[in-house]
Amino acid sequence: MRAKKPGAAWRHANIGRLLNNAVRRFEARVLELMSASGHAQTRIAHVNLTRNLDVEGTRLTELARRASMSKQAMGELVDQCAEFGLVDRVPDPSDGRARIVKFTPAGLAWLDAFRDAVDVAEREMRAELGKATMGAILRGLAAYGSTFDTLDDDI
Repeated sequence: MRAKKPGAAWRHANIGRLLNNAVRRFEARVLELMSASGHAQTRIAHVNLTRNLDVEGTRLTELARRASMSKQAMGELVDQCAEFGLVDRVPDPSDGRARIVKFTPAGLAWLDAFRDAVDVAEREMRAELGKATMGAILRGLAAYGSTFDTLDDDI
């Protein structure tokens, strides 16, 4: 059994905090690159929509579920991204009463720029951490996170 860290040190050195700090740094770099490529209007909250939006389109309720957000909060993000011209609400071909959120052509161009920014940020991270460390992180997180997909249905 590992000895407990004294005082409050554990609050700053636990895996959750370290992962969160790394994610914040990574996402800040991606947004910086997006801004440099002409996409300064989007914020990390908008990425929460776009990372959960299928290219073919997704219902709002499913977007909210995937992002662990309320439908109302996701609806606000959809409205904002629609104002930016990135997404549109269109009739769901499988249910005429329902609507799906779908990328616009400008949204698909944004998605390509986002992929490029993520690729650059990953290359920078790999250069800083080293190939072996980065590989171990990716494999470990993929294995650990894959169990969440099965747990997600129970939550």
